[in-house]
Amino acid sequence: MDETARLLLWLALAGTAVTFAGSAAIWFMDETRRIRRAFRHVLKVPADSMLTANGRGVGFSFSRNLAAVAWDQGAWCLVYRIDELVGAELLVDGEVRARAYRGEGRRALERTTPGSGQVALRLIFDDARYPDFEIALWMPGDEAKRNAPSPAEAIQEANRWIARVEAILRRASPPRPPTPPTQAAPPPMPQTAQPIAPPPAPLAQAEADLPPWDETPARPAARPSPRRAEPRTRDLFDDDQDDGFT
Repeated sequence: MDETARLLLWLALAGTAVTFAGSAAIWFMDETRRIRRAFRHVLKVPADSMLTANGRGVGFSFSRNLAAVAWDQGAWCLVYRIDELVGAELLVDGEVRARAYRGEGRRALERTTPGSGQVALRLIFDDARYPDFEIALWMPGDEAKRNAPSPAEAIQEANRWIARVEAILRRASPPRPPTPPTQAAPPPMPQTAQPIAPPPAPLAQAEADLPPWDETPARPAARPSPRRAEPRTRDLFDDDQDDGFT
C-alpha cells in the first residue's frame, strides 16, 4: 500500500512537472513574444509600438528612431530608419480603403464592411531592395483560430495604424519654413590693365634728371674792383721835372 501511494505521488508530481514545462514552452514560444524578443534584439531596446499577426510583425523604437519588420515569427528581421518610412495603406481584398503618405493628407477610411478576402496593412519604405512590407491582419481560415479577431476588428485595427503612421510621418519630417530666394551674385567687373612703371634710374642719372627748381644755385664769385690810377703830384722842389708837366 505504501509503495502504491508513493508511485501515485510520483506520477502526480511528474504530470505536474510535464504540464508546467509544456505551459512554459507554449508561453515562451508564443508568436507575439517571439517577435517581441526579436525586436528587442535588433533594436537594442524594447519596441515602443508593435503589431503582430500571422507570423509577421512591425515595431517602432522612437528613442532610437528605428523601425523593424519581422517574418516567420521573428526568425528574420529588417531594420529601417523611421525617416525611411514613406507611407502605409489599408488593403481589403486588394483594394486600398485608407492610406497615409509623407507630404500629403491622410485618406480616411470610408467603408468598414469586410470583404471575402484578407485584410492587410502595407508599409512602404524608401528602400530599393525591400520597398514594402505587408502584414495580414485577417485572412480566410483565421475564424478557426483561438482569439483571432473578426474581419471588422481587423479593419479597425489597421485604420488605427494608418493614423499612427500619419503621426509618425509628421514627427519624422517637421515642416520647414520657406527659404527666401537667393539672388545671383553680380558678375565681376573686368579688370583694366595697369600701366607698368619704368625701372628706377641709376643714382647719377636720377640726380641729373632733377628739375631745375630743386637745385641750389651757386653764389657768383666776387669780381675784383678796378683800381684807380693815383694822381701824380708835382714836386715843388724838383725843378728838373718842370718840363714834364703840361
